Amino acid sequence: QVQLVESGGGEVQPGGSLRLSCVASGFTLGYYGIGWFRQAPGKEREGVSSISTQTGHTYYAESVKGRFTISRDNAQNTVYLQMNSLKPEDTAIYYCAIRRPDATGWLVTEAYTRWGQGTQVTVSS
Repeated sequence: QVQLVESGGGEVQPGGSLRLSCVASGFTLGYYGIGWFRQAPGKEREGVSSISTQTGHTYYAESVKGRFTISRDNAQNTVYLQMNSLKPEDTAIYYCAIRRPDATGWLVTEAYTRWGQGTQVTVSS
């Protein structure tokens, strides 16, 4: 069964760090692009970061550039999202998903499928 499971969320103070993990099962993650998205209460789900399999290229939303880093460990079938200098506006449920092979765009929800259940990130003093 194809599945993605996110973990690593929690509550941190502004300026803190978290590392999220997205573990794949039922398929080889290294063959697919993977994206991280987030959804805050009352807001649309938005793209945060994604990583290409073929090129290793990474993509980031403007709001997280310089603070977040996406990486992958194919041996562990896992994609990570290192989040530093966290801000209260980063508070959301974070999801990972598989990029459709025929998709266009790297940070749009329509390009992704097989969403995980999400992990809550709360940034508060």
